Amino acid sequence: MSNVTLNVEGMSCGHCVSAVEKAVSGVGAAAKVDLPAKTVAVEFDENKVSLSAIKAAIEDQGYDVV
Repeated sequence: MSNVTLNVEGMSCGHCVSAVEKAVSGVGAAAKVDLPAKTVAVEFDENKVSLSAIKAAIEDQGYDVV
């Protein structure tokens, strides 16, 4: 398993947290959003999902991975 923390811009509320965590879950990874820090801690299996797919899932929700 791999762990990475992504900086994500545009999150501001509980709906944002839910949207990001659900999107990451949808591609087969686990996410924990830290709203005040604007970060998303992601745990994933590199053999099942790529980091680029995780970033794309977050960006598809309208947030910017920086």
